[in-house]
Parts: sequence; C-alpha cells; structure tokens
Amino acid sequence: MSRIHGESRLTFAEAASIIVGHGVGSGILAVPYLAAHNSLREILLILLFTYLFNLLLHLIIAELSYNNDGAQFISCFNAELFAGRLKKVLTWLAFGLLGLSVLVNVSGFLTGAAAVFRSWFGLSDTVGILIFYVIGAGVVFLGMKLVGICEKYAVFAMIAVIVILLAAVLTRELAPLPSGFKGLTNALALFGMVSFSLSAVMSTPQVVKGLEGDVKKIRLSIALGLAVNLCLIFLVTLMTLLGAGTDITQDGALVDLARHLGGWVSIVGYIFTLLALATSFWANTLNLRDIIHEQTKWGLKPSWLAASLPCLALALFTLTSFVSFARYASAIQVVTGLGIIAAYYLSRRRTGRSEIVGRFGALPFLIAVALCSLLATVGAMLPVE
Repeated sequence: MSRIHGESRLTFAEAASIIVGHGVGSGILAVPYLAAHNSLREILLILLFTYLFNLLLHLIIAELSYNNDGAQFISCFNAELFAGRLKKVLTWLAFGLLGLSVLVNVSGFLTGAAAVFRSWFGLSDTVGILIFYVIGAGVVFLGMKLVGICEKYAVFAMIAVIVILLAAVLTRELAPLPSGFKGLTNALALFGMVSFSLSAVMSTPQVVKGLEGDVKKIRLSIALGLAVNLCLIFLVTLMTLLGAGTDITQDGALVDLARHLGGWVSIVGYIFTLLALATSFWANTLNLRDIIHEQTKWGLKPSWLAASLPCLALALFTLTSFVSFARYASAIQVVTGLGIIAAYYLSRRRTGRSEIVGRFGALPFLIAVALCSLLATVGAMLPVE
C-alpha cells in the first residue's frame, strides 16, 4: 500500500461523506426541475446509467491522483499530460478553467442558500449570501479534518431529513408522476444534470490523501459515496414530483416542495437544502484551496481566502437563477473529464500497473467514459422543452 500523507487522516466514513457532500448540492436540488420534463422510466434509466459511468470516472481519477502522491488535477496534468514549450501556459490555462468552474459552482450554492433564507425568513438575497458564506467558509478555514467531520454528520442529518420529508409527502395528496417520452433533448438535459449531481471529481484526490493511499478503502468509499448520493437524488426527485407536481421552479427542489406543503414540512425542507448546499460548499472550496496552494505555493490560509472571496463576489454581483448557475457549472466541470482521461492513460502507461481501476482502465473503457463526458456536457447546455 502506498503511504500518501495529506493534511489530515480521514476515517472511512469521513472519506465517503466527502464524496456524498460534494455532490449533494446545487445539482441534486436542480434535478427535479429537469426530471419533471421526462417520464419516470427515463429518470430511472438515466440514474442507473449515470451511476455506472461516474463510478468508473471517479476510480480513474483516484488512480491518477494515487500515481501522483494524492495531487489535485492541475499537478497531475502538469506531471502527466503537459509537455514542451507550452507546458507552463497549458498548466495555467487549465488552472484558470478549472478554477472558474469551481467559482461558478460555489456561487450557485450561495445563491441557492439565499433563496432559502428569502423564502424562510424573508431576508434579502445579499444578507442570505453573506450569512451562508461566513458559516461555510469558516469550516474550511479550519482545515480538511473538520470538513470531513462536518460532512459526516451533515450526511446523516440529510438522510434523516429525507426520511421525515418522504413520510410527510406520502400522507398528503400526491401529484401524478410524469409519463410518456418527452424528447431526446429533455433526456440529455437530465443526463447532464444528474452527471453533475453525482460528480465528486474534485474531492476524489482528498479521499486519496485522507485515506493515505489505502486502495481498498479508496475504492469502497467512492462506490459507497456515489451510491448514497444516487439514492438521495432519487428520493429528492420523487418527493418533489409527488408533492409539487409540475409546478417546479428554478429556485431549487425543496424550496418548491416547502412552498406547496407549508407548515413544519417547509422548515424541514429548508434545513435539508441548507445542509446540502453547505456540504458542497465545504468540499468545493476545500478543493479549490488545495488547487491554488499546489499551483501558487501561497500557503493554505491565503489560498483559502483566494478560493472563497471570488465566489462571494460572483454571487453578490451576478444576477442569475439557481438552476442556471448549476447548469453553467456542470457544463464547465464535466468537460474537464476529457483531460483527466488523457492524463490517466499516460499515467497508466508510465507506471505499468493499475492499483485501483484494474482492467476497467483499459483504452475501450476510457473511450466510453470520454464519450459519456461529452454527452453529459452537451446535455448540460440544452434547454428543456
């Protein structure tokens, strides 16, 4: 077993929770809006296929990071993919694009939280964004171990909230589930958002570092984390469709559900939304902090500030909807999978072994994952009808 030493050592539960927490955020709360434009059959098929595709992609990422001592993407690209005179230029270009995707993503969490505070307490969007930023960024400031602990307890809390909400929805009058094929465009749009919702690609190197290169735990924590995330996506989507029907807006699923059910159910729904957004905020800003630190050598605390403040500015001064933020981020972030696959192929050839992926890291599987990534990116940009 490779001994990789990161900032802190994570337990198996903390590592799996980081995978869950990364995905359970703006994406999962945006899925029901797109699911309402597809039939239940398409929803289930897309969920299953997307899990298998993402599982392989995340294992590939884990092995790429494993082969580079737990490094984040930019360091892996610099070591495995970029070469020649343009190496430095390409490294900084990749750093800029990847950083932009995370900034847009985290800004979506801030605007989503603002929508909750607006609906729950009647606060202005600016105040809601500032409150959520202070709470979320403070956890990341204290480091990876606290993020792992907070992610673990937040995931348990979200599961409990889902059970309560599902029971509440089932006791009310249920709306009919969508049926009938509604077009390839809608199916691809849903596939793109589900791919983004399951994506924890930026947090996978944190798992590799936190578990100190334990191959078995790395593989199992990724598989479990994605499976839990898949179940949460399905349950949130099912609840929203049964509880709100087709009257689903772009403010986020449980905001719509709370608006329809009211009472104590609305409060529980708001709590889940804030938990989901917080877990993703922690994971994404932690990842961006490490990427900035690896690239600039500024140190963890200055890198934390550089990772979080631009997200706050983007959320405060860019007027766009919650789902729009999520879809823009998904288009940018999913396409980075192509560079990851190319870097992994070269890394596998260099090392001559495959500790985590095994036979599923062969070229035909890599091509299939690359095609799925392109399809998800196209889907993320398509309008629903």
